[in-house]
Amino acid sequence: MAQTEKKGGLLRKSSASKKPLKEKVVLMYNEIFTTEDPSKCNPRFWEELFLMKVNLEYLEGKLEALDGEELMKIKDNVNCLFQHCIQALGEEHPIRVVNALQTLCALIRGVHQKNKSTSGFDIINMLVGFDKAELCMKNLMESLDSLLCAEGSESLKSLCLKLLLCLVTVTDNISQNTILEYVMINSIFEAILQILSSPLSRREHGYDAVVLLALLVNYRKYESVNPYIVKLSIVDDEPTLNGMGLVIAQALSEYNRQYKDKEEEHQSGFFSALTNMVGSMFIADADEKISVQTNEAILLALYEAVHLNRNFITVLAQSHPEMGLMTTPTSPVPTTPVTPLGTTPPSSDVISSAELPLDADVQTSNLLITFLKYSSIVMQDTKDEHRLHSGKLCLIILTCIAEDQYANAFLHDDNMNFRVNLHRMPMRHRKKAADKNLPCRPLVCAVLDLMVEFIVTHMMKEFPMDLYVRCIQIVHKLLCYQKKCRVRLHYTWRELWSALINLLKFLMSNETVLLAKHNIFTLALMVVNLFNMFITYGDTFLPTPSSYDELYYEIIRMHQNFDNLYSMVLRLSTNAGQWKEPASKVTHALVNIRAIINHFNPKIESYAAVNHISQLSEDQGGHQTQQNNSKPW
Repeated sequence: MAQTEKKGGLLRKSSASKKPLKEKVVLMYNEIFTTEDPSKCNPRFWEELFLMKVNLEYLEGKLEALDGEELMKIKDNVNCLFQHCIQALGEEHPIRVVNALQTLCALIRGVHQKNKSTSGFDIINMLVGFDKAELCMKNLMESLDSLLCAEGSESLKSLCLKLLLCLVTVTDNISQNTILEYVMINSIFEAILQILSSPLSRREHGYDAVVLLALLVNYRKYESVNPYIVKLSIVDDEPTLNGMGLVIAQALSEYNRQYKDKEEEHQSGFFSALTNMVGSMFIADADEKISVQTNEAILLALYEAVHLNRNFITVLAQSHPEMGLMTTPTSPVPTTPVTPLGTTPPSSDVISSAELPLDADVQTSNLLITFLKYSSIVMQDTKDEHRLHSGKLCLIILTCIAEDQYANAFLHDDNMNFRVNLHRMPMRHRKKAADKNLPCRPLVCAVLDLMVEFIVTHMMKEFPMDLYVRCIQIVHKLLCYQKKCRVRLHYTWRELWSALINLLKFLMSNETVLLAKHNIFTLALMVVNLFNMFITYGDTFLPTPSSYDELYYEIIRMHQNFDNLYSMVLRLSTNAGQWKEPASKVTHALVNIRAIINHFNPKIESYAAVNHISQLSEDQGGHQTQQNNSKPW
């Protein structure tokens, strides 16, 4: 018997010369794409249609192939198909429900793809008709809500979420998706929370539920009252919030694991051998090849949770008691349309049954540690616009955390010490740190390490000014908390001071190029003010008196940079130009630093001359500052 092949909705015998036969469902689709009512000749047309396996490719392709006028001619049939799909969602037969959900996906995607430039109101009219839109969409949302909340098939719940994601993501700008007005009016918020609060539902559908919620929260969030924003901001149910945190943590953990696997594979490959032979001259180029697709969807969900709901802050510090969020579905999931871009969930076959430890010695982790590690990877490379925006979102999330009183409390808690292995960008002048040598410290140390790492590694031609400003702001907020609560953090502050001074040096060295694009004085003022904070209030949060000596030593050792900065801002503040005012602010802010330099530098130079020392060591310099430390300012 000749073998039958299936392609493009056709059934054909490979050895016969007969006309290829079309699938019955394709023939039924073709009847819908005529101007005649398909149920006239066959009263059971709609009942039979939803018993046929959906041919998504053919249906979407057929819709996209029609021009505007042709689509308007069959509008009544498209409306009728949409309405019968909604009716089929209430059927007891699961096959009808599955086929109706898939057909709705194809309809929504096909009509939107064809009419990208068309207004949202015209799309609604094309899909469901203005006169019946409100009632039909109410029925649709109620049916989806019932399916999501029922104790039925997990595959049906999965399809419902895919349909909702399809509905939300068909337009490039979510706020231009007018059909979402009906999703606002007929809320499915409680159904999403129910999924997140149940361990079983969360394992199967948690990722899609979290991404869907994040997207719905962003619909016209600054233009009108979004009920999803209001409801998310007042959620205080612990299992629900913990469930959301677990889903986010697992997704970020998988990204971290994938990156680590790629990194290890890369290090053991050709480039590793090459750099071992000829030195590290190619290390930066080699590292660029380590690339794992970032997950902005889950990052957006984390931002909305941290930003909108203060109760979620407590979730950041909780260890992961639940093992594994994703498992292989117990029942097969029917084929669905392609998942919208940026919402691909972690694959169930590669996620371990436990939160991936950051180190062999670390038995527990939490969402904040996982996020910090994710940020350290994403923020390494900001050269392309995609990663630049991703890094910016990471810094915005960290800003929200640094502003929160409770978050600061656990960040600085001496009883909550962790070993956090942040990824560091390979650089020619430094060796890779051994992970196992890292000490257990309060989490704020890891945040500061991340900020220092960013400052040191992004002084480049395409200067990410916005990211630097956010980075310095985060450090400032953390210092404000330490000053306010008199937290004496045992941290290697010298690394931060050195990074900040080198940043000032970079700004001065590239003054002409940077001033053509940025107001570098805003950033310079923020850096100088950080030093002023250490100088003026350091006695309230620096760990030991010798820390002050180290601070003064670093300022005096690098005094040439501060002198050059003062000369630059003085020159620009005395000239009539656009930079006069911002440069003047930096001039005034340098008073404390210049007072220290002018007070100690002559004494140190005199001591060196008397003792015939060309250059003082750190101990000698520190001894002199300690003897003369009278805070002249």
